[in-house]
Amino acid sequence: MFQFKQFSVLQDKTAMKVGTDGVLLGAWAPINHNPFSVLDIGAGTGIIALMLAQRTNAEQIDALEIDEDAYEEAVENFENSPWGDRLFCFHAGLDEFIEEPEDEYDLIVSNPPFYAEDYKSENEQRDLARFQDAMPFEELVEAADLLLSENGILAIILPFKEEEKFIALAKESELYPIKITRVKGTPTAVVKRSLLAFSRNETSQPEVDELTIEMNRHVYTPQYIDLTKDFYLKF
Repeated sequence: MFQFKQFSVLQDKTAMKVGTDGVLLGAWAPINHNPFSVLDIGAGTGIIALMLAQRTNAEQIDALEIDEDAYEEAVENFENSPWGDRLFCFHAGLDEFIEEPEDEYDLIVSNPPFYAEDYKSENEQRDLARFQDAMPFEELVEAADLLLSENGILAIILPFKEEEKFIALAKESELYPIKITRVKGTPTAVVKRSLLAFSRNETSQPEVDELTIEMNRHVYTPQYIDLTKDFYLKF
């Protein structure tokens, strides 16, 4: 079990454990537009949805998870949290979910599977969680285009090397970057991740910045502490 300040996350059964990527996205996703409804695509343990339940007053927070073990764990994590009445998990794939869309969402978040070019491991469940084959970027953009409300925001985390490709793909569906944060582990490391936020309203210049996680081993930067201090017990 992973313990945060206001909730805990069971993660024994799911292939994808609580990781920095999920926490980064959950803490970073823009909420200035006061979303009423949120959708987490590929919920895993449900951590991002839980973080957004803590950060917002959104009355409807839906999560989508195709893997049965992860789905069951997410449901349990939602029920055990202080916000159980606002959180709901669907056991379905994205393609199924968008066949008959009933709702629009003011905020859609996803920590999608990646490592598309790496070798597959022996663990099929983990591969499903980590490989892009399970949820191609095209499908994610198509879903966002279909499900985002007029002033809604799509927020995702990706490997930095996929940033350009995803921005170009989103543009084809008239979704434009409004905020980009590039993440690196230490000051001397290369940029490893991109946090991206998109909206239907094109801005002349998206807000772009950089986030460094640690100065050195277990010595976290003030910026990272500030971003995650409402969640991690260690800060």
